Amino acid sequence: MKKKHLSFVAVAAMLLTAACDGKRAETTAEGDAPVADTTAMADHSGMANDTAGVQHQGSMGTPMEKGGLKIYSYSNSVDFPDADLDLKQPEKNAKVTGDSVQFAYEVKNYQLSQQTSDAGSHEHANSKEGQHIHNIVDNEPYTAHYKPSFKKAIKPGQHVVLSFLSRSYHESIKHDDAYDLRVINVGNATNSAKKFDENGQHLFYSRPKGEYKGADTRKIMLDFYLVNTKLAKDGNKVRATINGNEFILDQWLPYLVEGLPMGENTFKLELIDNNGQVIPGPYNTVERKITLAK
Repeated sequence: MKKKHLSFVAVAAMLLTAACDGKRAETTAEGDAPVADTTAMADHSGMANDTAGVQHQGSMGTPMEKGGLKIYSYSNSVDFPDADLDLKQPEKNAKVTGDSVQFAYEVKNYQLSQQTSDAGSHEHANSKEGQHIHNIVDNEPYTAHYKPSFKKAIKPGQHVVLSFLSRSYHESIKHDDAYDLRVINVGNATNSAKKFDENGQHLFYSRPKGEYKGADTRKIMLDFYLVNTKLAKDGNKVRATINGNEFILDQWLPYLVEGLPMGENTFKLELIDNNGQVIPGPYNTVERKITLAK
């Protein structure tokens, strides 16, 4: 049973967020265009204080510098402690015919397709389409969805689908009620791969993604999603290797990367134990390339 959080603190957020203006509406990174939607299932009838979020003072982590790069965590984003995402269709282990899958979510205490109230205070890429759902299949690059119901082409076979709520600036909401993880079967193809352990410790890649241009190249957000694990100085960590430079991350927070050169850049993420060994799992080592352009 999902944990529910008290929402009385959100009342104070109305006073804090009402003055926020100048929300950014810049071009999103490549691949974040909305997908055609069908019948919506979201519950958008809640009061404004249920969806406004809670503004945190937060802080910036101690910068780590190597190879001309600087990387540091931040924790001042508006929070949504009551945000709730439930995937109604397809069901877990469902058999889906055809080559496209109908996804239908129920979203509570969170407004899709609107700008996150503190978007104007963040200096990295922001989606002009607003808050959305990240839908990740087999830890491939996510697709962003601004409505709660859509169809997505997926090749035949067995697939692992992770979904989670995202702020308009692509930062994930990191609590149990805000994500869904399940296995689905598409088409008639049989999949002989080892069964996915839904109770195992998993790392999923989210950002950065695609191409960044202009002002969005100055600070690039690194964000990932963890399932069934936590990070700690004396426990599991994420090893981020950026253009060959290794950084050890011991907090599940978003990070900003500065100093990336124009052109192609490589990000490699690994979920490791306290001894530096990669934890077994199909997605616990992942590598992506992004492009920066003037």
